Amino acid sequence: MPVRVLPSNPNLDHLKHQAKELVKAHLARTLAAAQLIREFHPRFSGASDEAIFDADFKLSAAQLTIAREHGFPSWTRLKRRIEKPVPSDRLDLPHHERIEDPVFRHAVDLIDAGDVAGLRAHLKQHPKLARQHVVFEGGNYFRNPALLEFLAENPIRRGKVPQNVVDIAGALLDAGADQAAIDETLGLVCSGRIARDCGMQLPLIELLCDHGADANRAMLPALVHREFEAVRGLIGRGALVTLPIAAGLGDVEAFSRLLLAGTAEERHLALALAVQFGHAEIVRMLIDAGEDPSRYNPVGGHGHSTPLHQAALAGHADVLRLLVERGARVDMRDLLWKGTPADWAQHEGRKEIEAYLRPLEEAARRNA
Repeated sequence: MPVRVLPSNPNLDHLKHQAKELVKAHLARTLAAAQLIREFHPRFSGASDEAIFDADFKLSAAQLTIAREHGFPSWTRLKRRIEKPVPSDRLDLPHHERIEDPVFRHAVDLIDAGDVAGLRAHLKQHPKLARQHVVFEGGNYFRNPALLEFLAENPIRRGKVPQNVVDIAGALLDAGADQAAIDETLGLVCSGRIARDCGMQLPLIELLCDHGADANRAMLPALVHREFEAVRGLIGRGALVTLPIAAGLGDVEAFSRLLLAGTAEERHLALALAVQFGHAEIVRMLIDAGEDPSRYNPVGGHGHSTPLHQAALAGHADVLRLLVERGARVDMRDLLWKGTPADWAQHEGRKEIEAYLRPLEEAARRNA
């Protein structure tokens, strides 16, 4: 789920109110509260709705959830951002302009300029730099990147990568970039469009995998962001076609083979991906196998929304009607914008889908 970015003039009292409301929603056992807590409170990661509802959930836990929902690791850090902001908090600036450490900032500038010789000299002068990280809070991702991660141009800062970016990556790898940074960089390369647009996505995949990057970890980010060329490249480097990946690719044969052995978590994610990409046959198979079409999608699969929201967004009318016919709730609201699937269809200008959903939504409200 994308984090909820703070407004330009955030109000701490309003955030305190949100935390109190979350405590009340937890006591009321609302599905939206369970989904929010599951995604953003580390103690409840992967927990079932019932486990979350049965747990003691105090105001301090709600405040931590709200802080992490807004991209901060703790309520204290969120409070500091509001009361004493620093230059790195400027979300309106590209990330390289928010770096306060001049040594690290110069290294990023050398990466962006494609200056391999200058970067190697700078890394030699500052040998700890290749393993150093910087902190960016309040955003969706890229919160604690190492130097290596900046070359992926994801998030977009300048809109291009240098044509010698593979050599730049080699310099950073030679200087001792850590394994976690290598894995994170592969995920960023595979889920962003700039490296692909510049013809550098596959060469970077090859280099990073040669240096031990985990191809399996990058598969879901690549698929969710429709980077199918990267998905094929990762499979070529040994990444497994799991049940969710087969569902997202629409590979019915592989999906059928894997379905019986799939875990509950895999089937949940598989439904989210099959709906997102409009694979009606796989959606039908999953519902037949017992998947609930009204559940919020899992973490990593647009968890702020339900399958019906995603079908309405993408305009997959056959999948959407299938979900409704099989019991999907039409009145559930997403967690970010508080819209129903019909609202999402309206936002995307999908008039036929909206016209189909509105009467059903109104009927559901009357019968609630």
